[in-house]
Amino acid sequence: RGFLDHGAAGNEEWNPWEGDEKSEQVASQQRYEANLKMIKNARSHLEQTSLRVQIWGKAAIGLYLWQHIFGGQLQPADVTAQWREGSQKAGKTYFSFITGPSVVPGYFSVEAENVVLVLNGREKAKITYATQWLHYAETLIQTRKIQHVALVLLGNEQCNNEWIQPYLKRHGGFVNLLFIIYDYALVNEEDIFQWPLGVATYRNFPVVEPSWSMLHDPRSYLCNFLGTVYKNSSRETLMEILKQDGLDKLCWIAPREQWQPQETNESFKNYQDALLQSDLTLCPVGINTECYRIYEACSYGSLPVIEDVMTPGDCGNSSMYHSAPLQLLKTMGAPFIFIKNWKELPAVLEKEKKMSLQEKIQRRKKLIEWYQNFKAWMRQKFINTLENSFLPSDKG
Repeated sequence: RGFLDHGAAGNEEWNPWEGDEKSEQVASQQRYEANLKMIKNARSHLEQTSLRVQIWGKAAIGLYLWQHIFGGQLQPADVTAQWREGSQKAGKTYFSFITGPSVVPGYFSVEAENVVLVLNGREKAKITYATQWLHYAETLIQTRKIQHVALVLLGNEQCNNEWIQPYLKRHGGFVNLLFIIYDYALVNEEDIFQWPLGVATYRNFPVVEPSWSMLHDPRSYLCNFLGTVYKNSSRETLMEILKQDGLDKLCWIAPREQWQPQETNESFKNYQDALLQSDLTLCPVGINTECYRIYEACSYGSLPVIEDVMTPGDCGNSSMYHSAPLQLLKTMGAPFIFIKNWKELPAVLEKEKKMSLQEKIQRRKKLIEWYQNFKAWMRQKFINTLENSFLPSDKG
């Protein structure tokens, strides 16, 4: 009998088994202490095998990873702060995230042996800046300050990412894993993975919580397009088609000649209202088929209508990429409307006019639920990939 199941104290009758009981009690106590020790050891062993990962967010896409996909918080909340940080435990991993202009190589404490670098490699100037960070990480690896590096990279819109190759482990470099945005032909699901572009966090696009009215209210417009119309692009064709049939009267259309990186408060509010007030969001190709608008529309339950054509460059031209462009979204079963040519739009809008509010509500629910599942799946995949790569394996 264990020492915990003795009779109530104060039972003073003589007990012929008292001697045996005492030694049993001692043995029991020893067993109990040995168990405690074992649990403690197992716990500390668990803490040893569990992973500490520090994410250095040096590109705006880091905020999509942390706040939208991980649902993480940042302190201080002020987006203009010089230094912002957050942390959370997920799976076997403790993640911490730092971002802001004050996060500079050599001027902050490296608090984990495993680092995820979030960088922008979209154009020459950004690549120069990104390589400084990579060289800093390489020095930390060489001096044994850190063990593993994963990279989340905003790729080039034409997928010209040759510069990153020498940094990868497979080419003799030190980067274990690469998560890259756009349909890069070298994605192999082993050490190179496709990552979603997400929303324009550099314009402070928020994490949107679905509300009752977002799901259930009738919306004033069939569709929306607020954006730059480039000369000789399919966006010009789109404008012509909308004007032809007076469809521009049924949609919220606000074209502009020049791309503007910085929104004014007014233009940003307009854009959010347009997403919230339209059942469909038109997504013509820009330099790449994948654009922030796709994810921003999902946030507000406005169904993306995507011009599903390959853009010039090296994005997924290999035979493996039969479902490019937007391989990642298609693989995940995105419930969007894909069209090859804007001439198909009038038929799409005709069908739209005939849909009941009830049908639209169901579609919005399905879209928002899909988007939430998509983010949860990306988060899990990210964690699993890091753990499989960084944790010591039990294979002898």
